[in-house]
Amino acid sequence: MRVISDIHIHSKYSRACSRDLIPENLDKWGRIKGVNLLGTGDFTHPGWRAELREKLEEAEQGFFKLRSPSSSPSHQGRGIKVGQGEGINTNFPPLEGEGEGGVRFILSSEVACIYSQGEKKMRRVHYVLLLPSFAAVEKFTNSLEKRGAKLGSDGRPILGMNSVEILKYLLDADETALMIPAHAWTPYFGIFGSKSGFDSIEECFGDMTKYIYAFETGLSSDPAMNWRVSITDRFSIVSASDAHSLPRIGREATVMEIPEDALSYAEYFRILKEKDRTRLKYTIEYFPEEGKYHLDGHGPCKIFYTPDQTRRAGGRCPVCGRGLVVGVVSRVSDLADRPEGFVPKNFIPQKHLVPLEEVLADCFEVGSKSKKIQDIYWKLIRRAGSEFAVILDLPIEDLKTVAGELVAEAVKRVREERVIKTPGYDGVYGIIKVFEEGERGKFDSKKQNVLF
Repeated sequence: MRVISDIHIHSKYSRACSRDLIPENLDKWGRIKGVNLLGTGDFTHPGWRAELREKLEEAEQGFFKLRSPSSSPSHQGRGIKVGQGEGINTNFPPLEGEGEGGVRFILSSEVACIYSQGEKKMRRVHYVLLLPSFAAVEKFTNSLEKRGAKLGSDGRPILGMNSVEILKYLLDADETALMIPAHAWTPYFGIFGSKSGFDSIEECFGDMTKYIYAFETGLSSDPAMNWRVSITDRFSIVSASDAHSLPRIGREATVMEIPEDALSYAEYFRILKEKDRTRLKYTIEYFPEEGKYHLDGHGPCKIFYTPDQTRRAGGRCPVCGRGLVVGVVSRVSDLADRPEGFVPKNFIPQKHLVPLEEVLADCFEVGSKSKKIQDIYWKLIRRAGSEFAVILDLPIEDLKTVAGELVAEAVKRVREERVIKTPGYDGVYGIIKVFEEGERGKFDSKKQNVLF
């Protein structure tokens, strides 16, 4: 079966995250997006952990599913209220995989490690942590609390411990624990970040590097950029959304092919550890130009530069004279020992996609949350079963019949990666467009929504 996983998300307990991030809505939006293996996020937070224990039950070894309302103590005798704040439609028809199939959850959390290492340099590195059981989670969080960690203040806690300490606590909790460097190239919080990262994973973990099996690209980077850096070859590359709200789920993901009788945390762990190309099929990526740290730049002055331009400018903003934030392209170039376009022998393929709402918004030149776009979005989801089914699988001829030539052409261009890119920089998201000005009129827009 095709497993589309998004292991890096957050809950309502994380700062600057939606209050609608509750288990019922995560299950619903996993199916809407087409993600069938979803991280729980934030297992270090005691309130969220209690909620997960109450509302999830084990489905396969190390994978969990939402309890039915009748079996959940706090919901006996009443229906589950599904949040309305982000476009949830409580009358949404049954989706493919609902019931005994559907979304599986994996116990996940993100932590921020802030500490000094090497010539008193301050390191700030984020990690996605995965564990196979609530018992292991309890053992791990108990270890952190004994060290004085305050886990109830934020779903993504800040830990004044170094990376090796966290890894040792994880492995003590369960030998199959996974510690995955998050958004690895982000300037401020990535393991390779220009502001507080390292030049290699070995520099960070030393002899414990043998227990690190994968890292996450982040929105501003993709696998092809990482292929230029040979020290990344032995690691599995995973992609995930880092979703702070429900509609962001699945904006990046990792696709595996796992037989139903092998579906388990143990198999997921093995695939990443061994970088099993027979099971690890491809990652779903943002176009990295859309990420907000792709190029160098200074957001307040609206300056963005390529690496060569940054060097010519002496690393300074030409408007205000402040230092430019070095983005992912420059950082990759600094560590690269291979030319652009290099493809290693053991590479895992990638697919760049654009979220469906953004594609539709570009078609009709209106906001992605406008009534027009939302009407078309939900009708396409009903037709295909999920957003990934629309973007990845629905035949173009079917799209023409359902939504007209304009939408069909837009999806076709996204699949072929023929898009127009304005890169992001210094916290400013980039922009991906499908059509040039004046192009839309070439396509028949009178047939939109003809089957609805």
